[in-house]
Order: sequence, then C-alpha cells, then structure tokens
Amino acid sequence: MAIVGAAGLRPAIETIRAGKSIALATKEVMVLAGKLINEEIKKKNKELQKNKKPLIKLFPIDSEHSAIWQSLASGRSSEIEKIFLTCSGGPFRNKIMEELQTLTAEDALRHPTWNMGKRITIDSATLMNKGFEVIEAKWLFDIQTSQIEVIIHSAKHFTFGGNV
Repeated sequence: MAIVGAAGLRPAIETIRAGKSIALATKEVMVLAGKLINEEIKKKNKELQKNKKPLIKLFPIDSEHSAIWQSLASGRSSEIEKIFLTCSGGPFRNKIMEELQTLTAEDALRHPTWNMGKRITIDSATLMNKGFEVIEAKWLFDIQTSQIEVIIHSAKHFTFGGNV
C-alpha cells in the first residue's frame, strides 16, 4: 500500500480486518496509528489462528525500515539493542546557529541531492521526516524510542566507484 497521508489509514485497517497482509510503502499509517494497527493485527491473527488460517503480516517495503525488517528474518524484535536511522542533514547540515536563524522556506527547498516535492523536502530539511521514521520504527518493530538513534552523516562518492 502506497497511499500517502491519513488517506491510507482506513484502507490499512480494512485490509487487516479482511485478513490480508500488507506491504506498506508509506510511513504515515504507522505514524498516525501504529498502536491501533498493531492491535488490529493481533486481534485478527488471534481469530485466524483459532480457525487455523494463515496469519497476516505487515511488510515495510520503504527504505531503511525494509532493511531493518529484512535483518530481523534471523532474529526477533526483542533482540534489538539499537536501531540506527541515517540522514544527510539536508541543506542546513553545515550551517552555524546564526545562519539557521535567518533561513527561509526557500532555503529549505534547496535540497542538495534531489527534488522530492515541497512537503517532503521541507520535512527532510528540518529533519521532521526522521522524526516520523523514528515513530514508524517504534511501531513496526515494537521497540522503545530510546532504542532508535538518528545519525547525520556525510556521504562521499569516489571516482573509482566506492561510497562512504
């Protein structure tokens, strides 16, 4: 499911209630109602298990959360000590405090790497998007926010093809 914003919430709940697994490509459903989604899945799975039917699952298929989910194929959420979410820091990464006080929305819209649309670019520039991803990870992996760390990094691409 790749329905952006709150519009994805009702379809997600109805899909769960219908006993279907969800490949989730949007964070908003879990940010808005992660607790509710998890409760609905547990409730439906209890019913499905009782009737000896396949259990439903939630598959995160977007970015870092998918990689984390895939790494759990050989483990359990209870074994997670810490999850690291990364970000570039956006257009304000190297600004000093005095410069940050005079920045405008237009400055935020000048992402150094790509054009993602205005709302996502503003969320990325202000790191609000990472905040959403922290909330999403909490509900997807049933962990505490204290187990999630955001790392701002600088990426380098070398002429020989390597990345750091």
